[in-house]
Amino acid sequence: MSVAESFQSSTALCRGETVPETMMAAVYRGNSHVAVESIATPAIQPGEMLVRVESCGVCHTDLKKIQYNLLPPPRIFGHETAGIVAAVGDGVSKFAPGDRVVAFHHIPCGGCFYCARRLYAQCPTYKKVGITAGFEPAGGGFAQYVRVMDWVVARGMERIPPDVSFDQACWVEPVNTCLKAVKRLHLQPSDVVAVLGQGPIGLIFTMLVHRTGATVLATDTIAFRRALSARFGAVALDPRGSDFEAESRSRTEGRGVDAVIVATNAPGLVNDALRISRPGAEILLFAQTSAAERIEISGADICVCERTLLGSYSADVDLQAESARLVFSGELPLEELVSDRISLPEIERGIAIALHPTERSLKVIVHPQESAV
Repeated sequence: MSVAESFQSSTALCRGETVPETMMAAVYRGNSHVAVESIATPAIQPGEMLVRVESCGVCHTDLKKIQYNLLPPPRIFGHETAGIVAAVGDGVSKFAPGDRVVAFHHIPCGGCFYCARRLYAQCPTYKKVGITAGFEPAGGGFAQYVRVMDWVVARGMERIPPDVSFDQACWVEPVNTCLKAVKRLHLQPSDVVAVLGQGPIGLIFTMLVHRTGATVLATDTIAFRRALSARFGAVALDPRGSDFEAESRSRTEGRGVDAVIVATNAPGLVNDALRISRPGAEILLFAQTSAAERIEISGADICVCERTLLGSYSADVDLQAESARLVFSGELPLEELVSDRISLPEIERGIAIALHPTERSLKVIVHPQESAV
């Protein structure tokens, strides 16, 4: 949806456009199957909001849950959500119908053991999903409306500037997750960093690491993605080629890279990270989100070589404003990562594109208000 069209939609809601009793939603029904159905529009409680979803990015975390049936059905997935406030509950004063917003589905309590240590993703409140389109809360962005619960309304919303499209705005959450991971590495301009995988998330990592001044070695088996990463400032390499390890050595006086970000979950990548990194390097796992995944490595590569193996998961509430600024300002060329825009009835096609990318496939964005074409 263009900025002009989104302005017209938000103006209509300001005039008091009626919220329908039913809506369309892509409901996960188990057995790796998603069906587009008509369901009741969610009702809101005091302190909550109803948001009309205009754009929702397709994230591989949700795709894993669908593909491998990781959570019991029925659920409505989708969490990279941008839209328009359609209604507010009693006690909500910060927002009004017509406001254009990004909503985070995980927000911590701010007062527990883990929050005190800034391990927000381990907070019990954070683990509760705060946005639903119906059924067990699961994000809900693959639906026309979502109910945003009170603790998310209080701390998990960012306003979208009038000149920013919803397709651009829905990047705020994924950029936040990558920014959190990059900050965990405390990179220096003299560092050489390998980013393994140049899908949409890997390309965001390439952009963010390049902004630190560090040298980025980006790997992917797809030539189009390597070309994009080179345009975003990386030395682009095919991991199947002999220059993969050689480049990591030649740029570091033979030591190996200072840090590795594993931005995809292909088998063997963690061992690749160990092979190209120097003693004392940091190896950050970002895409290894399934409990069913197993990694076998040499203990000596960690212990004797004093490497640090660390993880980073989900968003950081303290980085919401910074991630929103990076997206809204256009500092990151995120529009170049969108390859497909689909309507809600086309959700199965969108999932297939994301799971089985072609040469030029990258980010898929769902427009729940649009009919199939």
